[in-house]
Amino acid sequence: MTLGDLAGTSWHGTAALWLDPLGDRAETSPCLLHVEADAVRYTWAWQDTPHEGRITVGPAGGTFTDTFHSRDLMPCAPGPGTWALLDLVGTYGVAPGPPWGWRIFASLRPADGDAPEALVLQMTNIAPWGEETRAVRMIARRG
Repeated sequence: MTLGDLAGTSWHGTAALWLDPLGDRAETSPCLLHVEADAVRYTWAWQDTPHEGRITVGPAGGTFTDTFHSRDLMPCAPGPGTWALLDLVGTYGVAPGPPWGWRIFASLRPADGDAPEALVLQMTNIAPWGEETRAVRMIARRG
């Protein structure tokens, strides 16, 4: 399955945002995801402030923008070969010091018992030394 196979679908669920350095506490909000042939658009909120983002994909990589994380368009390269619907990696600056990485991947979690299939959109920070930590996870159901 590819992201294009889900084009034209909408999903609703819960977004989790990790801001604490240890990644132990998540703040949650409702989220909506809309899948297009070459993009995923989404909305969510932090402390009752609405935010939106867009991930665009193409054969050579993609771009990412989000009103909370990266207002400037972040170019992204294809990720390191996963089974995900999309896997992109970009970098951003944290001054002073070397750039950090930002990984975005989406998967379709199959239905299991009473739980319907779910679209899972995850984003992680990648420290300059290679450690990945949770940043965002949206789990949404079709409809």
